[in-house]
Amino acid sequence: MAALSTLFPVFFMIGLGALARMKKWITPEQKDGANHIVFNILFPIMIFNVLLTAKIESSLIWIILYVFIAFILTMVIGKLLSGLTGKKFAHISPYLLTTTEGGNVALPLYTSIVGLGYASNTVIFDIAGSFIAFIVMPIMVAKTTAGHTSVKELCKTILTNSFVIAVCLALILNLTGFYTYLSHTSFIDVYTNTMTQATAPIVGMILLIIGYNLKIKKETLPSLMKLLIVRFVLFAGIIAGFFILFPHMMADKIYMIAVLIYFMSPTGFAVPMLISPLNQSEEDADFQSAFISLYMVITLVVYTLIVVFIY
Repeated sequence: MAALSTLFPVFFMIGLGALARMKKWITPEQKDGANHIVFNILFPIMIFNVLLTAKIESSLIWIILYVFIAFILTMVIGKLLSGLTGKKFAHISPYLLTTTEGGNVALPLYTSIVGLGYASNTVIFDIAGSFIAFIVMPIMVAKTTAGHTSVKELCKTILTNSFVIAVCLALILNLTGFYTYLSHTSFIDVYTNTMTQATAPIVGMILLIIGYNLKIKKETLPSLMKLLIVRFVLFAGIIAGFFILFPHMMADKIYMIAVLIYFMSPTGFAVPMLISPLNQSEEDADFQSAFISLYMVITLVVYTLIVVFIY
């Protein structure tokens, strides 16, 4: 029942988005408008809040660094294997092999098993994922879409990117102790309520858009299945790396479950929006939505196996 309470709302919103497209309740232009609102306004606010309030402890730096490097490598390997997974989607497929949807899939599934007291075990992985999604990806996308521009123009494009600004500002305020100071003042409630109001619609809108774009075409199935297998193998390798590099932590069953669930969860829901400037056709968006939706099945199978055989 815990898995159902976590996954059903996700599939419901995806299904609602697909129904909205089939019934023509939402036009493609309206969907694109919603996409721009989330991507250009709400997402930067969310990542600012996540990084501002994150507790970056020095003892966990090595884990964050490992996950960051691992996520970078998945993109590099994805690029090298783009011929195998399908040249038609080679410009977007490497991005689908990195990051994990921690907040809306991994975290609730994990805490449904071990309880909220251990939530930080998966949240720490999201710090590395946030750097990839909201710094590395925007820079790569900006560089790709900028074309043959000068270094000066490229730097301007990157530095004026709303995600880059949000990340840099949040880290500066975090490391200087601004949030700690704010949390001891009466303005903390104003800040918290404002962030809650601004970020509340994000996940639902993302899932609705993913569902709207969800069209699994027969001709894309070979590429989808190959990419699913590649991601599964790569992330199984990341899990193996935890056993090799952090054996003392993986000896703790509760921590091991966090690693297994997190790195077997789907690509971050934000990725399709982050890389949308790279889309060459509507089929690209369809491919991304289908990939994330299909990987949810793998996540559910892994969750079930952990509940039955490990915990």
